[in-house]
Amino acid sequence: MSKIPFLDLRATTRQVRKEIDEAINRVIDNTAFVLGPEVESFEQEFATYCGVTYCAGTSSGTSALHLILQGYGIGPGDEVITVPNTFIATAEAIVMTGAKLILVDVYEDSALIDIEKVHTAITPRTKAIIPVHLFGQCCDMDSLMELAREKKIRIIEDACQAHGATYKGMKAGSLGHAAAFSFYPSKNLGAFGEGGAVTTNDSELFKRIKALRHHAQFEKNVHAEIGYNYRLDSIQAAVLRVKLKYLDEWNSKRRAVAERYLDDLKEADYRLPVERPECRHVYHLFTIGCTDKEAVQQALSDAEIGWGEHYPIPIHLQPAFSHLGMKGGSFPVAEKLMKRLISLPMFPELKMEEVDRVCDVLRNVHVS
Repeated sequence: MSKIPFLDLRATTRQVRKEIDEAINRVIDNTAFVLGPEVESFEQEFATYCGVTYCAGTSSGTSALHLILQGYGIGPGDEVITVPNTFIATAEAIVMTGAKLILVDVYEDSALIDIEKVHTAITPRTKAIIPVHLFGQCCDMDSLMELAREKKIRIIEDACQAHGATYKGMKAGSLGHAAAFSFYPSKNLGAFGEGGAVTTNDSELFKRIKALRHHAQFEKNVHAEIGYNYRLDSIQAAVLRVKLKYLDEWNSKRRAVAERYLDDLKEADYRLPVERPECRHVYHLFTIGCTDKEAVQQALSDAEIGWGEHYPIPIHLQPAFSHLGMKGGSFPVAEKLMKRLISLPMFPELKMEEVDRVCDVLRNVHVS
């Protein structure tokens, strides 16, 4: 039987290759390789897609998070709250500003930020909360925004895995004060390299970010402060413009794959993803929890089925954050989830018979 990859970028690219070749050639012909008209057009189109007024293209999702924090003047002496079960970039962006990283645990059913834990973590030094829309599902944004109004703090969406996801009908990227997106190639909306974006309705933040990403040039050749080289390349913007037209279609196919997984595995002994009733999950990743992860990984590998392991070591147990002085058990829910989760093949072109085969292997795993 043929191999089933964890991710097949070739299949996605084949569908739009002609359009992408034309878009890249357009950039080559006009020689505007950094910022320029392709980036401006993508920014306008992605802002419209997300339902916001402004979008600023950036070099990555990490730089997008960093720019938002810098744009709001967050730095030494401030505290920023996020979760331990995320890619390290979320925490890196906070530390890069000089602010203090504060972690809180998550809900077991959704793996998303626990609002009650946020309440207890807030201090007079708290300046922002970064909820992570993990695996493609939005956090409880109404509760977070209510808390933000009450405490006068910023809510910054880490939407790097949630392109097109919705919360009460509103798209990720429009739910907080600002949001960061990554266009890493494996994302639901992926570039042909690195890329990111900030979305917001805050005109002053937008102006600051556009300057800061370009060496803080608020006016040409005048650098009012130390900025960054965090610009989005025009070729990446051109690729993203093509792919953006297909994003909703691809997300619908991901949801169909997820529904098949959920139906095939409903009687099996795995923790399955839970879609919150107010959300539309876009399944950047389809993760299941299992008591013997190694046995599941081995069974899938033996069947030549790809799998992924996302963030098995939480932020507070990473060597880079040993200075936090936290031990295992500090965030029991996140730690339990991260030890047990495994990501199954998930991409729009995955065939239903392939999903069935994956599930057949999973149902027959022999746990020692």
